[in-house]
Amino acid sequence: MLASLGAHAETFFVTVAGLGGEPDYEQRFTSAAADLDRTFKAAGASAGHVFTLAGAAATREHVREALEQVAGQAKADDDLVLILIGHGSFDGSEYKLNLPGPDLSAPELAALCDRIASERQLIVNTTSASGGSIRALVRRGRAVIAATKSGTEKNATVFARYFVEALQDPTADLDKNETVSALEAFQYATAKTAGFYDSQQRLATEHAVFEDAGKPTAVRAASTDSGEGRLLAGLALVRLGTARGAALDPAKRGLLARKEELERRIDTLKYQRAAMAEDDYKSQLTEALVALAKVQEELDK
Repeated sequence: MLASLGAHAETFFVTVAGLGGEPDYEQRFTSAAADLDRTFKAAGASAGHVFTLAGAAATREHVREALEQVAGQAKADDDLVLILIGHGSFDGSEYKLNLPGPDLSAPELAALCDRIASERQLIVNTTSASGGSIRALVRRGRAVIAATKSGTEKNATVFARYFVEALQDPTADLDKNETVSALEAFQYATAKTAGFYDSQQRLATEHAVFEDAGKPTAVRAASTDSGEGRLLAGLALVRLGTARGAALDPAKRGLLARKEELERRIDTLKYQRAAMAEDDYKSQLTEALVALAKVQEELDK
């Protein structure tokens, strides 16, 4: 199993903070983008793999240029993480991200991401009406998170605030493997968003959903039966503690990549268990766990 693991892959992060319309929103969106930029770089991402557009710089043309740059660099085993912050609109058929100048539609965004070789992609759309973008963006190998369940939830969202917070709060690492996955960040932000509306005694105007199994209908929770959540669980957004140290150490990056691949293999087995013979499941799980323990031992040296 260890021999089958490839070289260390990279993650490309693209963050777009769109048009605020009001000073308060402009400041909020720009601040969130800056926080993400710092977080990704501090967690070990190469500065050349972090693209952040905010304010007047977040135009449709600049978004195109950033994604085209990624397309020119990313390989199939690299990951793409695209995070959209701001306001969105939905006219009943098409979602658009509000940007200075011409807006960017979900089909246009999907086409740009389709040109990127990364076989695993994540688009986190935290804007209002973001649920309206899912159908255009979803495809096999691409996970899509939306702050709203449909394009008709048009109020400004708070989901973005808590998604950013999830990448800075160690308690978001629910399985304590020193990595905050996209699924853990989604679960953290969803719980915090619900808590916000409860504390304010307000009716919730946003209900976050995701789709990562190539299906047209988004869901609110992971399920081993449907396969929903498997891709999100395997997408590492930030690393903590010794895992962060390994990401920053060229001598250990390969070991870290093997560890995370083994963890994805274990997650995959859990999703496939119902379709496997019990003895086969236990045998493969044991093999993966033993290999994971050996890799962890090497990382700890």
